[in-house]
Amino acid sequence: MPLMIAAVLQMNSGPRPQANLEQAAGLLAQAASQGARLAVLPEHFGLLLPEGQPPPSPEPLAGPTAAFLAGQARQHRLWILGGSFAQRGAGDRLYNTSLLVDDQGRVRAHYQKIHLFDLGLPGQQALTESRHYSPGRRLVVAHTPLGRLGLSICFDLRFPELYRRLRLKGAEVLAAPSAFTAATGRDHWELLVRARALENQCYMLAAAQWGQHAPGRASHGQAMIVDPWGRVLAQCPDGVGLACAEVRGQRVERVRTLMDTASLARLLPSAWKKRNA
Repeated sequence: MPLMIAAVLQMNSGPRPQANLEQAAGLLAQAASQGARLAVLPEHFGLLLPEGQPPPSPEPLAGPTAAFLAGQARQHRLWILGGSFAQRGAGDRLYNTSLLVDDQGRVRAHYQKIHLFDLGLPGQQALTESRHYSPGRRLVVAHTPLGRLGLSICFDLRFPELYRRLRLKGAEVLAAPSAFTAATGRDHWELLVRARALENQCYMLAAAQWGQHAPGRASHGQAMIVDPWGRVLAQCPDGVGLACAEVRGQRVERVRTLMDTASLARLLPSAWKKRNA
């Protein structure tokens, strides 16, 4: 059986789209050269603006970002989860959207971020993602060579009920492309990523933005891959780079025979139905 290698990419994106795409292309080439079958880009990989600034040119789903990802996927014969971009929806709605493309460049799934970052941190200006974006409402699990992949984005990490629902929908691997703030990342990032993996007995692929992007905006970094037992298999040091690790379906099965809590969940399914009634 061939090795199923996943790669999580760590970028330092900014306000210049061309430079960001060149950075992403270089990292995708590295991932392919290391045998990756699937690579995960971070949130807003193509354009990361100062906090509070609206996206200048939202795209349709089949727009320039999709074309870039499709071209890279075909070139490297690589499945790519395209972090996120500003998607133009119906009317004046915008979504923070992640695209999954296969190694032939075909779009296999897209996910619109459900939990928007509307939070005031001590000593900082309040961040209100919902000022520009609408929340998604659809849970997404897609088939990939590495297994069934549940999609999420960044701030979703703080809501375990979302990941439990993804697990109940069949997810074996979870992805969280992120631009986690430097202010909270030091204390919360690894804890949240490992917890979401462990409590659902899934691999976690957490790509990340890193470093200073613009005045008033900095990201924690520490892109990582975690196994279903909550062990960190690979992670990025500070700087632009990537981390790779093998994803094994047998490992998911083994951990679930030892400790599978999903079948014992009693409150979540009814709670989720009430929320969306």
